[in-house]
Amino acid sequence: MDATGWDARYASRDLIWGAAPNRWVTEIVTGLTPGTALDLACGEGRNAIWLAAAGWTVTGVDFSAVALERAADSARHAAPLSGSVTWRRGDLTTDHPDPVSSDLVLLAYLQLPAEQRRIALRAAAAAVRPDGHLLVVAHHSDTLVDGTGGPRDPDVLYTAEDALADVAGVAEFTVLRAERAERPVDGAPRPALDTVLLLRRG
Repeated sequence: MDATGWDARYASRDLIWGAAPNRWVTEIVTGLTPGTALDLACGEGRNAIWLAAAGWTVTGVDFSAVALERAADSARHAAPLSGSVTWRRGDLTTDHPDPVSSDLVLLAYLQLPAEQRRIALRAAAAAVRPDGHLLVVAHHSDTLVDGTGGPRDPDVLYTAEDALADVAGVAEFTVLRAERAERPVDGAPRPALDTVLLLRRG
């Protein structure tokens, strides 16, 4: 969907993805020293707000104005944040973050066809500072056969290996984690299958 389609979807109900942050984000980022963070395709802001509560200085970016309004409202009603969060509207396929600008760059469930995904992931990777981290979480390519939930379009599903190929040559990265991870879903007979990729820039 384009931005208009996502605006309509976000306007149709409250907190489509819920208020709690993604489990892989909390598991991985808890071990990192807070600094500056970019939450790209932040949606309604659940991960950005959690990062700000954990002491990060966060910029949340999304192309849906409705999602950003929801995110800002949630942040205003959150417990006092030890860090801070600001919101910016942008399309990651055309509006790229400044290079070498953030200690953490997060892309959670940005599901795009391969060519658009590669543009977004390379821009995200380029924004990571030396010794900073790139964290990519996505619906895995095996989801349609073995998993629960996620988009039903195989063209927007991908693996950690796909994401690694997308960012190849952007900078020197050390792979800290690259896997298919199972995420239990209440009431579902099978888990959700996620791609989890964590890189540190050298």
